[in-house]
Amino acid sequence: MSNESTVALVPPFTQETAILKVRKAEDGWNSRDPEKVCLAYTLDSKWRNRSEFVNGREQIVQFLTRKWQKELDYRLIKELWAFGGSRIAVRFAYESHDASGQWYRSYGNENWEFDKDGAMHHRYACINDLPINESERLFHWPLGRRPDEHPGLTELGL
Repeated sequence: MSNESTVALVPPFTQETAILKVRKAEDGWNSRDPEKVCLAYTLDSKWRNRSEFVNGREQIVQFLTRKWQKELDYRLIKELWAFGGSRIAVRFAYESHDASGQWYRSYGNENWEFDKDGAMHHRYACINDLPINESERLFHWPLGRRPDEHPGLTELGL
């Protein structure tokens, strides 16, 4: 990820900058720090996440706080699907468990749109949850950033 410090992650995106932007988003969400994550979004950002509508950074923080209180031991992988101009489409999967210990792999797609400074102002997410046994888990790195050597979605056959 050393390129990230020397490459501007602003539209219009190239394949290189889109891939770096996706990884930066993955790293942020894997921090599970709502106050940090919300800074990647505009003050008036608009989200659709499943059937919930979230508007602005304050609601993003509230949403993510609730999310990570329910989705325990959350680990996420995102992968670039398509990009053009100020838009990026990703596919993702994450694993987490609930308070009862039931593990899930949640699959989804997101469509993102960014302002000229590279802050996301629209995020549309569609997500499906699949209950899995703990033995079926594929994401085993320590909580936090996914190590560079850990396989991505394609390599894992997801």
